[in-house]
Order: sequence, then C-alpha cells, then structure tokens
Amino acid sequence: MKNSFALSLLSALFLAFCIGTGVSMTAEMIEPGISLNPMIPAAIYLATTAIPKPKNVLGAVTVEIWTDYIISELWKENEFLKRAFNDDQYVLSGSVVHIPQSGGRPTIVKNRSSFPATAVKRADTDLTYALDVYTSDPTHIPNAELMEISYDKIDSVLGEHMASLKETIGDEMLYKWAATAAGAILRTTGAAVGSHTGSATGNRKIFVKEDLKAMQTKFNKDNVPKKDRVALFDSELLSQLQDDEDLKKRDRSMELDMKNGVITRLYGFDIMERSDTTIYDNTGTPVPKAVGAAGAAADNASVQCWQKNSVARAIGTTDFFEDLQNPLYYGDIYSALVKFGGRLRRADNKGLGAIVQDASA
Repeated sequence: MKNSFALSLLSALFLAFCIGTGVSMTAEMIEPGISLNPMIPAAIYLATTAIPKPKNVLGAVTVEIWTDYIISELWKENEFLKRAFNDDQYVLSGSVVHIPQSGGRPTIVKNRSSFPATAVKRADTDLTYALDVYTSDPTHIPNAELMEISYDKIDSVLGEHMASLKETIGDEMLYKWAATAAGAILRTTGAAVGSHTGSATGNRKIFVKEDLKAMQTKFNKDNVPKKDRVALFDSELLSQLQDDEDLKKRDRSMELDMKNGVITRLYGFDIMERSDTTIYDNTGTPVPKAVGAAGAAADNASVQCWQKNSVARAIGTTDFFEDLQNPLYYGDIYSALVKFGGRLRRADNKGLGAIVQDASA
C-alpha cells in the first residue's frame, strides 16, 4: 500500500510537471494501473499543500531582515550610544545584565615582619540591572498591499515608529548617564540670551568655548583618560559655540570647519550633536529631569560630557512580531520589541560631567 501511494504521488508530480510545461505523455510513459488511479487527485493535492512553506517570510523580506533593520536603525541619529562601554556580553536571557564584581585588591605590606599573615576572604559581589522593554505600536498592512511589500517599503511601514523608538531610547539613556554629583556639574558663563528649551522663560548665559575648557580641566584633574571623551550638544548650544569669534579665527585644522559649521573636536572632546539633550532644573545643584516630566519656566539645557569607560549600555532581545491574515483587520499586523538599558560605571561621577545653562543672567 505504501509503495502504491508513493508511486501514485511520484506519478502525479510527473503528470503535473508535464501539464505545466506542455510535455506530451504517451501511453508508454504512464505506469499501468496509475493513469486512472483515483489516488492521483489526492496526491496532487498533497504535493501542493503538504510541502512546508518557508516560515517568517513577508513577501520577499524575511523577519530576520526586519529585525536587522530595527537594530541598524537604532544607531542612526543615536551614534552617541556607541560611545559607551558595551555590556552586551553580560546580558542573560536577553533581559538582565549580570556582571561579577571583584571583592577588591589585597592589602600590600612592605617588608612584612609579623607572621603568620592574616588571611582575608575576598567578598565578591554581583552587579545586575534589568534592561528596559521598548515596544512599537502595531502596524497594520491591508491585504491589498501585501503583494507589494519589499525591503524598500520597510521605511514607509515602520519609519515613524522607529523614529519615535530611537528618540525615546536616546532620551532615556542620556537621563541614565546624566551627572548628578555637585562636583560634576558646571554652569555656562557667556553673555545673556533668551532661553530655548520648551517651557523655559527668561534669559540664560550662552555656551562659550571656555565652558568646555573648564570641563577638560576637571577631567584632567580627576585623572580621566584623555582618549574617547565625548561632549554631546543640543543644536542650539552647539550653534552658540559656533558663533565664537575666536574659533572662527582659528579655523585652520581638520577639527574645525567653521565655514560649514562643523566642529569635530575641541579641548580633547569629540563633539556630537543631537536635537536636544537632558534638561536640568535650577536648584542649587541642578537635578536632571526625567523623560516626559512637565516643562517648567526654570528649565535649563545642558551639554553632557563623558569618557567612554564611565558609562555603559547594553542591548538584549530584539523581536519582530507578525499576525498574518488577521480576520478583524483584513490584513497583517506587525510590531517590534527592543530591550535596551544602561548605567553609570562610577558612583562618584568621575569621567562624567554636565555643563548646565546658568539662569542667573
């Protein structure tokens, strides 16, 4: 029976091939007893339906490609996130960062004269932090559009969602990295100008090159490595720096291209720009405001400075979800999930700083 069914299946496949390609079949080509076998229709059905189809395929674009697209998009306009210590290697189950911590160095005694020495047990600890879970709103693609999906259409399908996701993750990471220690916060010192942040009112002292030089001096005194220092400006504060007349006169190196409004490096810091950075309040020691906090008249913009090994970031699970042929939506539904987190690597804020607008102008 098994042999008969297998023979019928093979014959049906051959018959389908011949019909599809226009090949004529002679009587000699058909196995006796098979041409009229009632199993042939069933075999043809099985041949066309039982063969597994590729999973996770959206038109010509696989889910893996969409996932890679999401990860690559996260870094666009958020390049500053790469300028941090990478904790990815310590991510467990895509959700939690777990880092074993040494209990500290042993005490060194010069010319030891007292014996036996006292054995001290090293008390190792674990540093852990959970990754935040960021999800995009589901995207509905009507059935009429499904045949037109291609890689080029990814931007139109998820573009707005990814823009919001990138901005949110960037804002949250800057808040996690924001300096809070009094000694790590400096104030701007330039002339008075109107405030530019959201609900802020009144004047603020503009950002001048001497402010960044003061942060350089602080980092140097704290023995912060001179390599991989970053200063992240919002667009307005960077514009104030570019207006510095002395910098315009010094436009001679590859690090300054003032004619095109480009400053790549100044006073040992790699200059980076973002539309906005962390907002601080105007208390005695300014406090960074959480993402989404209500704006206030006393809000101040900031330039955030750090050395690469003073802050850390980690990316965990990245998933792309699909609900194909949803009967309620007459089409397919897609959404994305990204687990991302970060931390300060030093509680004393060494290698970390914020230059906050001075509102006393």
